[in-house]
Amino acid sequence: MPLQSDSTSDSVIGAEPVSAPITQADDFVPGAAPSDLLPPPDETVATVPDFSAWWPFRRPNRQVFHNGSLRKDAAACGVSMLLHMGLLLLLALVTLSIPRDNVLSLVASAPLQERVNVQQFHFSPEPQEQIGDRGLANAMASRPAAPELFDHSTDLRPETLREVGEVSVSKIDDLPRGPVLSETLLVHGEAGVGTTGALGAVDRITHEIMLSLEQRNTLVVWLFDQSGSLDRQRETILARFDRIYEELGLIEASGNPAFLRNGQPPLLTSVVAFGRGRAFMTPEPTDDLEEIRSAIAAIPRDDTGVENVFAAVHDVAMRFRKQRTGSSIRNVMLVVFTDEAGDDPQNVDEAIGLCGRYEMPVYVVGVPAPFGRSEAHVKYIDPDPRFDQSPQWVPVHQGPESLLPERIKLHLDGEREDRSPIASGFGPFHLTRLCYETGGIYFAVHPQHRLERAVRAGEVDELASHLKFFFDPEVMRRYRPDYISDKAYEDLLRENKARVALVQAARLSWVTPMESIRLEFPKPSEAELVTALSRAQQEAAKLEPKIGRIYAVLAEGEADRKRLTGPRWQAGYDLAMGRTLAVKVRTESYNAMLALAKGTMQFEEDRSDTWVLKPADTITVGSALEKHGQRAREYLDRVVREHADTPWAMLAKAELAQPLGWRWTERYAGLDRQREQQQAMNMRPQGRPDEQARMLPRPKPRRPLPAL
Repeated sequence: MPLQSDSTSDSVIGAEPVSAPITQADDFVPGAAPSDLLPPPDETVATVPDFSAWWPFRRPNRQVFHNGSLRKDAAACGVSMLLHMGLLLLLALVTLSIPRDNVLSLVASAPLQERVNVQQFHFSPEPQEQIGDRGLANAMASRPAAPELFDHSTDLRPETLREVGEVSVSKIDDLPRGPVLSETLLVHGEAGVGTTGALGAVDRITHEIMLSLEQRNTLVVWLFDQSGSLDRQRETILARFDRIYEELGLIEASGNPAFLRNGQPPLLTSVVAFGRGRAFMTPEPTDDLEEIRSAIAAIPRDDTGVENVFAAVHDVAMRFRKQRTGSSIRNVMLVVFTDEAGDDPQNVDEAIGLCGRYEMPVYVVGVPAPFGRSEAHVKYIDPDPRFDQSPQWVPVHQGPESLLPERIKLHLDGEREDRSPIASGFGPFHLTRLCYETGGIYFAVHPQHRLERAVRAGEVDELASHLKFFFDPEVMRRYRPDYISDKAYEDLLRENKARVALVQAARLSWVTPMESIRLEFPKPSEAELVTALSRAQQEAAKLEPKIGRIYAVLAEGEADRKRLTGPRWQAGYDLAMGRTLAVKVRTESYNAMLALAKGTMQFEEDRSDTWVLKPADTITVGSALEKHGQRAREYLDRVVREHADTPWAMLAKAELAQPLGWRWTERYAGLDRQREQQQAMNMRPQGRPDEQARMLPRPKPRRPLPAL
């Protein structure tokens, strides 16, 4: 318990009051002689106690000052020494009496041993089937616990340091989130913790519950999405609840101080279901495990497809805000399970404000947001065997990871980049911001979350989205989106024209450049070739103004690129400009090459009958396009060089792998033989259908896709 200042600490024990005023340090005049600081000779000097009898440095023949004696000089020194010692003692008592919650602590690993007994509890990010050392066999191999093995709620290494005198301390914005709820210090949560399943996230939340219980009694509110896509996850989590409370029970039996408080039960639980509306499945918070399990099992299904998650969080915080006040104060933790981004983002500010006011951290077990996209495609198989059982891909709202799109949407030559979606490294913006600003954690759950290789569509589990690539969270930490309000985001954009240009270009870029590009042009006759070339030119002519508009928007912010701060914004702008320039060059040079083919271009081989347009590294149709191509490579090379192992670098490499120019080649396609075969088929009489084909079973019918 911190030491308290005594009411009499203003006086020094053993010293009598001094009536003369004491000269303060602020009254000192530089350059003044010592005699100038003494009272005038005719001024009355206060009488002080005689300490000369015990003063150890008394010298009989020492020179004395005006009208004074050696004894008075020694006594004055003694009084001064006692006064200074008393002042130091008083300052020490005041410092010790300050509450610890109001002191900014340095980030260090040693104090963790005092806050958490690591030999009693350890968290592994992978779900464990047994408790204790057996349950950690795969992750820890029953090694003795040491301070560096303790998995705190966040990375303890500060990202940015600033010098304060001779001591380096963390910036307030970068302090790691801790288990203790402070009434004076705003703490931020974690923006994304990747895991392959909900069970690993639940085990981590169990760890967070234990940390909360070490401070005071706790109420945990479990909020479950009522959509059909969460049915299996609810069943899995329900089976896990026994283990959660069994683990907490073992900790209680070990004599942990968190469970030795008298009075109310240390841990209470409430269950809430939400969809279009919300329902409190437990009338009052309870510590009855059977009641908790029954409440989760009784959650009704909501097939509307609407998930008003932020309104649900707000209502829960309103209902349990009294738990944070009064004499029997409890910590309140909100744990949300959902697989979408939420349909009521207009309510997020109120939810954040209320949870922040009453210090209720929000934890979300959700899904990773696709990089720069609002929708991901979820694998769905009809549960009724009477209908088609082939996989279908349902678009689901799971992103983007930023408030507004910060990635342009251009397609690579001949291939839609949406066919290879990639993970952003973070959760949907509003849900992640809710966790970040309330001091919780967003868990990005995906069963195929792996870093070592690409994920094929056939490997994706049912009701999981297809994300082909994932990225190292330690690398992505530097590229965290700005988790701020709409107004603050607008202000951030206004600070730099490059930011504004990137967001505006992203809004304009939902186009499909070069998606259905035609590269082969048969020449049955000169007239037919010219017709085919003209049609291809018309398609390219439709695209050029769209690409030009996107480029013009980005060019308006190019002057501010050198003042752009933050690796996320830098990578985003450079990638957008590089890709836009690359597509602009390809499109315009493609059109120019088509026009060239209408001229006097002749086959070199007599047998050739088809012109084929192939990508080439050189640009032969204009110096202006060649300069644009050089600028495109410079922007893309900078992204690859400065932002390695990120989604931006991956897309930049893919763009660089596509040549910017074109060249004409020729080949023999056998047009004369194809014409003869077509004529023969037209002259063949129509026969009866193949008997074997008629015996094939009819395919099962396919129902309309549900609202997931």
